[in-house]
Amino acid sequence: MQIAVLTFDGFNELDSFIAAAILNRLKPKGWKAHITAPTEEVTSMNGVTVRRQQPLAFAAQADAVIIGSGVRTREVAADAGLLSQIRLDPSRQLIAAQCSGTLILAKLGLIDGVPACTDLTTKPWVVEAGVEVIDAPFFANGNVATAGGCLASQYLAAWMILRGAGRAEAEAALHYVAPVGEKEIYVSRAMGVVSPFVEMARAAE
Repeated sequence: MQIAVLTFDGFNELDSFIAAAILNRLKPKGWKAHITAPTEEVTSMNGVTVRRQQPLAFAAQADAVIIGSGVRTREVAADAGLLSQIRLDPSRQLIAAQCSGTLILAKLGLIDGVPACTDLTTKPWVVEAGVEVIDAPFFANGNVATAGGCLASQYLAAWMILRGAGRAEAEAALHYVAPVGEKEIYVSRAMGVVSPFVEMARAAE
């Protein structure tokens, strides 16, 4: 499973790095999450500059895609030329977005007619784009998922692993990153959030 973590200038480190780190727990299984960006380097909202691992075109080839958030997402969402380079296919890819990344999904027309999650700051912009925003940390419809809140990264990663590798692998990845002394309850809570959507997707297949 090759995963593109779309990361733009002004990105939120928590969104890109937490999801990528959890997903990369499955490297022994052939999984790899790549920081994917439109430029060679991108600088976070807090001034952390990183080099991309893949160009934006990689998103079209990846098995799964996560769109992270950032302080410049509205600019990205308003840039028709940049949006045209993001080619996603929910018929064969798992696609997820976090916080303001949901606005990009809305602009790409991938969450038309279904509820979505986002952060409180981005909510008015997503609503303005014609999407119903719900008060929940995670929602998935088929192969497309959205999450709201920086620490909701865990839900996107757990959902992808559950869909692509199974429950045991998802629980193991979450267990590794969970706080000591809270591992069981942490894993149980996360799986309780994402599992119903995975079961619905499988029932619809």
